Amino acid sequence: MDVDVCKSNCRGNTVKINDSLNSTQGLANSPPAPRAEKAGDNAQVAVTPSHSVQISPLSVQLQALQNTQASGAVFEAKKVAEIKLAIAEGRFQVDAEKVADGLLETVKDLLNARRQPT
Repeated sequence: MDVDVCKSNCRGNTVKINDSLNSTQGLANSPPAPRAEKAGDNAQVAVTPSHSVQISPLSVQLQALQNTQASGAVFEAKKVAEIKLAIAEGRFQVDAEKVADGLLETVKDLLNARRQPT
């Protein structure tokens, strides 16, 4: 199937689109692959593996690390509970200098990250 997609402003150029998806010329006729039956059927399908996949040791380590990180908490719940108790009892004191130093370091890191080319 050829389609003329040119409109009035194509200046004499014609573009044709060939519908090659519906054409099966050159493809070998092979029998369909066996399908697995429904779970209730007792039919068995013989499957012969044609490819093998190997996972590198580094990939295995990365996957283990991701699983460890996913299962671990981002913060220490015990320490948070202690701080909550100290705040409730009025014992918690904020070190303003330490907070200010932390804020300044964060701002410096953000400014340096902006200056670096991506």
